[in-house]
Amino acid sequence: MTTERTKQDLAAGFLRALSTREWSLLRTILAPEVTWTLPGDNLISGTVTGVDAVIDHVELVAGHGVTFTPLHVLVSRDNMALSLHNTGRRRDAVLDMHLATVCTIRDGRIVAIETYLSDVDAMNAYFAVPA
Repeated sequence: MTTERTKQDLAAGFLRALSTREWSLLRTILAPEVTWTLPGDNLISGTVTGVDAVIDHVELVAGHGVTFTPLHVLVSRDNMALSLHNTGRRRDAVLDMHLATVCTIRDGRIVAIETYLSDVDAMNAYFAVPA
């Protein structure tokens, strides 16, 4: 079982790595086989596997001018979730939505990330696949 402190430390490290782009920190938090799944039909939807793929995905999101604002860290017996408010503006697209990023933890590392969105259509428009 993962302790509350470990879950809080993982959450804090994950958020810090996202906001500072400190990929070496993210590599200590994520298991090598980590997966990240996002809903929708856009550049970032679907599932990626492996630390490098997750980092590439985070760089893609950040490269689109998205600001991650943490609201809450939620913990279950074994796992944790991050409640976030993501915003961004680029050209004619605006992003303003809430999401939950649910992290499955095993042996003190995040092995799976699944993101739940408040507005999948807005995410699809913001990260539209080029024609």
